[in-house]
Amino acid sequence: MSKELFEQLPDVLDAKHLSEALSISKSGAYALMNQKGFPVLKIGGRKLVTKPDLIVWIRDHTGREVKL
Repeated sequence: MSKELFEQLPDVLDAKHLSEALSISKSGAYALMNQKGFPVLKIGGRKLVTKPDLIVWIRDHTGREVKL
C-alpha cells in the first residue's frame, strides 16, 4: 500500500474506500467488515472503519507497518 493512497483516503472509510485501499472487490470489503474482530464502526445501518483503526488492523494481521 502506498503512502500516497492512504493520504488521499478519508479519515472514515466506507466499503468503497476500503475496497480501493486494500485492492479488493467491494463485496470483499463488505465481507471483511462483517468479520469478527475487524474494527467496524456502526452508525445507523452503515458500517465504517476509521483510517487509524485500519492501519492498526493491517499491522496486527500482516506484521507490516503502514506509514502515513
